[in-house]
Amino acid sequence: MIRIHLTSVFVDDQAKAQDFYTRVLGFETRQDIDLGGGNRWLTVGAPGDDAVELLLEPSGHRAVGPFRDALREDGIPAAQLAADDVRAEHERLVALGVEFTMPPTDMGPVTIAVLDDTCGNLIQLAQMAG
Repeated sequence: MIRIHLTSVFVDDQAKAQDFYTRVLGFETRQDIDLGGGNRWLTVGAPGDDAVELLLEPSGHRAVGPFRDALREDGIPAAQLAADDVRAEHERLVALGVEFTMPPTDMGPVTIAVLDDTCGNLIQLAQMAG
């Protein structure tokens, strides 16, 4: 069996990303290893779910900027996160000052919303119906 253990998003500032993904979104820091040169192996994950981690990866590679710029211009999220209640999370996050490029929207079997993670990415929240 193959399963997802780690996925990543490129971030402009790892400290800022760690604050946003932990304090604002509610994840917890899993790994924080100094790699030298100001870079860290920095992962976060949902409390109580040790199976999947999100790597907050430095965006220094020359291909990252054009790639992320193109995604943002087209409104394409860099990652998708599951939420038990997208509308409640939207309300909570807006109250914390998070900017959304798409409010909660019903799309058949899924309700989605798209937020700006303040670190260069659009992130989609998704709630499956049922």
